[in-house]
Amino acid sequence: MSETIHIYHTNDVHSHFTNWPRIKAFLAEHKRWHEEEGDVCLILDIGDHVDRSHPFSEGTAGKGNVQLLNEAQYDAVTIGNNEGITLSKDELTELYVQADFNVVVSNLFDLQGQRPDWAEPYHIFLTASGKRIGLVGATAEFTPFYRKLGWQVTNAKESIVEAVDQIKNKTDLIICLSHLGIKEDELLATLCPDIDIILGAHTHHVFHEGKWQDDTLLGAAGKFGMFIGHITVDTVFGKSSAQLVEVSQLPEIEYRFDEWLVEQGKLQMNELIFTSDKTLKAEWFKDSTLATLFGQALIDFSEADCALFNAGIFMEDMQQGAMTRYDFHKMLPHPINPCLIELSGAELKEIYLQSLNSEWPQLELKGMGFRGVVFGKMIHLNMKIVDHRFYINEQLAVADHTYRLITLDMLTFGYFFPSLKRASKTYFMPEFLRDVFSQFFYSKAVK
Repeated sequence: MSETIHIYHTNDVHSHFTNWPRIKAFLAEHKRWHEEEGDVCLILDIGDHVDRSHPFSEGTAGKGNVQLLNEAQYDAVTIGNNEGITLSKDELTELYVQADFNVVVSNLFDLQGQRPDWAEPYHIFLTASGKRIGLVGATAEFTPFYRKLGWQVTNAKESIVEAVDQIKNKTDLIICLSHLGIKEDELLATLCPDIDIILGAHTHHVFHEGKWQDDTLLGAAGKFGMFIGHITVDTVFGKSSAQLVEVSQLPEIEYRFDEWLVEQGKLQMNELIFTSDKTLKAEWFKDSTLATLFGQALIDFSEADCALFNAGIFMEDMQQGAMTRYDFHKMLPHPINPCLIELSGAELKEIYLQSLNSEWPQLELKGMGFRGVVFGKMIHLNMKIVDHRFYINEQLAVADHTYRLITLDMLTFGYFFPSLKRASKTYFMPEFLRDVFSQFFYSKAVK
């Protein structure tokens, strides 16, 4: 008995749900077609389906995403960094408890070396004709972030090779779910030729007709649900091919699904934080009362000497009246954590001078957790230069004295301040910026 294997894959949806009804309908229809023909259909997601910048994902702690994957009849997924390091340890531990699909991730453990109950290093599907399809998978090594949350991630490629070694004599086809990025996938294809297909993610790359790396077929479907990947494996002739389906070209489904999900998230986050007696404007290109209060919240939270952040993080004004958890999420939707760095006075002055870059405010920033539009003006709290002299807390800074700077994790990744990437840092996790800011007002309201 011969059969064709059809593999549909998505990746890096990042809770962009506008296209989800089309994706779900397409997958359901094609799964039915293939099964009626006696062929095999596997539906896979390669991670970062969850993004807490969306109210639905925030309000349900990602469990709503799992329900959507269940409803779309996914067979297996791996996790991305958004599932792995933007949820607390308890939230990630519970994320897939109700999943109707397999979660394949070989390099995630708790600090005692145990895998989460839902994680498996590989999974083998048996087709009607007896073909054995092995799945392996791993996620990107954001090691310090995982450790801060109580997890450890091992070397991704090594863990995949180990899993492949365990199943290569028990399978007829091996598919890797790789949330590692395009360069790592290319290296993996050479390192482990026993993998037949690598489905990629993380770097949001697109392969319209796949890419052959030696004898391994690489597939990738971009981001945000813009494409559905389709791999076809002809088991008679041993040939594989890849193509992408452009979701915007699929039949439109007439209802406001994303708006409905936003409302569900709003209901989940209807908790009152405090009542504001005035409106505070979100200003991207100048100092503001809102930014000053946010900087003070960071300093109070971390007991730092000074604060540095970009004004583009504020996506909404703080409105007069009731401010709920949902309102703080709208204002600061970014999955960004505070970061405390100890620097000498001389080092801190250099960072301050670098932050005056006149090109940054208009920069249209994408990635690193930032979910805004433009970078915005750099805001400084408790530090300034007057007459070429650098002051911290109104005191002349001492060049070799150590000061504590609170900033945003995205500013420590090396793109803006290379020296901060090398500096000793303390990331606050799982608290996001909105958590720190809302707690600042809540604590004042209950006093």
